[in-house]
Amino acid sequence: MNMKKTLVALAIIAGSTAALADVKIGVSLSLTGPGSGLGIPMQNQLKLAPATIGGEKIQYIILDDASDPGKGAANARRFVTEDKVDLILGSCLTTVAAAMTDIAAEAGTVQLAGSPVGVPAGKDKWMFRLPQSNTVMGHAVVEHMKKQGVKTIGFLGYTDAYGEQWLKEITPQLDKEGIKIVATERFARSDTSVTPQALKITAANPDAVLIVASGSGAAMPELAILERGYKGKLYQTHAAATPDLPRVGGKAVEGTFVVSGPALLGDQLPDSHPSKKVAIDFVQKFEKAYGPNTRNQFAGHSYDAVITLEKVIPMALKKAKPGTPEFRAALRDSMETMGRTVFAHGVMNWTANDHWGYTLETGVMTKLVDGKFKVE
Repeated sequence: MNMKKTLVALAIIAGSTAALADVKIGVSLSLTGPGSGLGIPMQNQLKLAPATIGGEKIQYIILDDASDPGKGAANARRFVTEDKVDLILGSCLTTVAAAMTDIAAEAGTVQLAGSPVGVPAGKDKWMFRLPQSNTVMGHAVVEHMKKQGVKTIGFLGYTDAYGEQWLKEITPQLDKEGIKIVATERFARSDTSVTPQALKITAANPDAVLIVASGSGAAMPELAILERGYKGKLYQTHAAATPDLPRVGGKAVEGTFVVSGPALLGDQLPDSHPSKKVAIDFVQKFEKAYGPNTRNQFAGHSYDAVITLEKVIPMALKKAKPGTPEFRAALRDSMETMGRTVFAHGVMNWTANDHWGYTLETGVMTKLVDGKFKVE
């Protein structure tokens, strides 16, 4: 009799286990190539993520997209056809994330981008961004330039989507404040030299130069400008707010103004800042795992991704089971309705009409002092 009870109990347990499906998250990150300085910290943070959310086991399927759009697209295709993931996280590069977008949308799967990727109006139904928009971050840059008395700038940015978006979104803000772009130069992520572009920028002698680059690649164009003898102000975007800029640039990049989200700066933020507590939690946990001064804003995006999952997965589970189209749709709907949520990177409030979500107050201007980002 006891044996029968045991067998029945085991059958119930086995049945309940079979009924539970893991929540699968497909993660495509640049773990090699020019974007590895962004992708590796995101992966490192995900290693600290909880194993379960809302009582469900979370399975992260992490693939390297090698900083290549074609590889990112192939990863996305695998996620939706073979792995049948519930959500896609990635990539950390705009060009790679953009290549994944149509595939995710066709499959009715949320893409939570780790880069500020822009798509044509109406095409981001299934895409939500973890980084701040270039408009939001550009607002902080222009406000700072205005206070610094900057009247003319040179623009030196990537030829790809990230560079073009920055130029497109900051130009009207500059125009509004009467700041003129007197030189516009571009370079490819794979370029090892920007000497011709640096010569043209310095010849125009602007009050400031805005460099639009990312990770370890952000130091090279700045060093090229400095080597030409430029003495004006230098600005970098939030994709450069990583330890790679001072590591590669050394003493030469001291004094550079870099816009950032608040994630890395919790200990410098006023107590009134909504992200202070969350940003400090992110940094303390990350640096406990990986050592002092390893904080990285892209790792912060992974931290915020988990905050998102912890909020929307329980919401979606009330409507459907993981592994189904209904669950994927419920995740999307939950993200649009999760309401005001404090991230390490600011306050997020995605809506049906806004899949960027951050406010203009989000950007924090920093200055490189002794190799560290100090809030201005």
